[in-house]
Amino acid sequence: MLDDPTFASLGGWPRAVALLTRQALEQAIGQFWTTRPATLGVAGCSMKTQLTCLPAYLRPDLAREVSYVWAALSNACHYHPYELSPTSGELSGWIDTTAALLEAMASRTA
Repeated sequence: MLDDPTFASLGGWPRAVALLTRQALEQAIGQFWTTRPATLGVAGCSMKTQLTCLPAYLRPDLAREVSYVWAALSNACHYHPYELSPTSGELSGWIDTTAALLEAMASRTA
């Protein structure tokens, strides 16, 4: 959807991409907690709490970036009448951060 938005979704595609990316990020964070037996209780906490705990188990710079991206995606998912939709460059960067989280998770479990 990011590379080639169709004509039918031309107006809403940035928010749709933001929503799908946020869902992927939240699922990755949830999976991060459930794959570590010592942190199973964290998965049931609010997303803000989970993001607060993340630097203790992940590289601090990546944890900060993931936290920022989640907040930016949350903001982008909601319509604000006087704000522009996120650009494809912003969306691409947020997707890259989500991929980096997944890659970090794979390297820690391998």
